[in-house]
Amino acid sequence: MKTPYNAIYAALKINRLIVWLVVVCATLSSLFSGWMVYRMHQQSLQNAFAISDQGEVIPLKLVSQYENLEVEALAHLEQFHRFFYDIDASNYESNLEKALWLGNNSVDNIYRQKKTEGVYNRLIQYSLVQNVLRIESQIDLNTDPYRFQTTVFFEINRGSITDTYELITTGNLIHVDRNFPHNPHGLLITDFFEKSLRKIEAESR
Repeated sequence: MKTPYNAIYAALKINRLIVWLVVVCATLSSLFSGWMVYRMHQQSLQNAFAISDQGEVIPLKLVSQYENLEVEALAHLEQFHRFFYDIDASNYESNLEKALWLGNNSVDNIYRQKKTEGVYNRLIQYSLVQNVLRIESQIDLNTDPYRFQTTVFFEINRGSITDTYELITTGNLIHVDRNFPHNPHGLLITDFFEKSLRKIEAESR
């Protein structure tokens, strides 16, 4: 037996079905929109944009940070070792100050040790010139922090006498905030150690 209530119940069921369909569609639409926004954001991280003279937006592909890491790490080690070891009586203070920006207290400890041993006093007293000839570094980018070993070839000019040396240093590299112009590569040397030093005889150069 049909009553007016049956029609009301049927209408309510239809309304509830419609409401559920609207809710499900809205949820799916929100999820899809969120996924699209996330995808666009990830794509934008890999691109930079420039404006041409005609006002056109030109996408520029950014190079992955990892691809630049080895280049920057080698440049950081090159810069540090030149500041720390390529010195003479006129520039050693400014060079060492720049070198200390590129390493932590392990670098400062070696600097203080050399100062205590009178290395820099002899540099001034005898007008010595310590000139870096070549720097060769190996870095393990598969570890974190990045382990390195650097070989520095340098000569010490004592006026009429010039001696050549090979110095091997080791340590780690960690990421820090870039600090222009003091630390442009955003890397810091830790656990710095002078592993070995040997004089290269004239006949083996």
